[in-house]
Amino acid sequence: MTQRVTKAVFPVAGLGTRFLPATKSVPKEIMTLVDQPLIQYAIDEARAAGITEFIFVTSRGKSALEDYFDHSPELERQLEAKGKDKLLDTLKSTYMPSGAIAYIRQHQALGLGHAVWCARKLIGDEPFAVILPDDVISADKPCLQQMTEAYERTGGSIVAAMEVSNDKTSSYGILDVEDDGSDTVRVRSMVEKPKPEEAPSNLAVIGRYILTPEVMKSLESVEKGAGGEIQLTDAIAAQLNGDKGVYGFRFRGERFDCGSKAGFLQATVAYGLARDDLSEEFGAYLREMVSIKDAAQ
Repeated sequence: MTQRVTKAVFPVAGLGTRFLPATKSVPKEIMTLVDQPLIQYAIDEARAAGITEFIFVTSRGKSALEDYFDHSPELERQLEAKGKDKLLDTLKSTYMPSGAIAYIRQHQALGLGHAVWCARKLIGDEPFAVILPDDVISADKPCLQQMTEAYERTGGSIVAAMEVSNDKTSSYGILDVEDDGSDTVRVRSMVEKPKPEEAPSNLAVIGRYILTPEVMKSLESVEKGAGGEIQLTDAIAAQLNGDKGVYGFRFRGERFDCGSKAGFLQATVAYGLARDDLSEEFGAYLREMVSIKDAAQ
């Protein structure tokens, strides 16, 4: 019987330099998409997938991220006194039970693989998820929940995958798969950030993983790869020929790269239009802006 996935690692040690000067004092993961920080979307997705233990790999300057999940008694009292029950419920939904979150420091920026390896003692000998909060995924069924269901069927490591244009392969880990047209396909090889002419396909790995504990063991010995960093894909690739194998999972949903300014703006528009309380006014504004631009041309 496949062991349930109840632990998730959130690598959040990055400096967020693409969003300077905002990230000079505010961790990127706290930046708001409409009215929720990026990290809240990741936490909600993890909860929906049955995650109960949340492991944050952080760095210096991330105290605001830790404070976000703490209780706010004074703010609670103010909302209660003013009868703002809906806002109070929203506030309480951000709280995490005592002991549910652990914070680990990554003292050197040695890559995603190293960040995940930093959580090894808390993971132990269990399967675990890895969620990159920069990747926000809009889906009827949360992406990680789709993946845990696939993991229960296969028992092997699962990487979320999506098709990208050929000129984008150098920005992703790219899969070579035994493609039978299904959503879950066995991986033959993985290449980190290949040039377009060297890419085995255009099926790219994005920021959701469910990994067996063997991957953590591989991270103990994997050498530095692309960019002089310890690559998570290299450790996953070491499991390709194992009994359980590695699978690419074509998730159902739309992924936004909120690690880029353009992606963040695209996500803001999509999530704003999806909100019942914002869609009418916001949609009218966007239509007006488009008509003004068209008229100017």
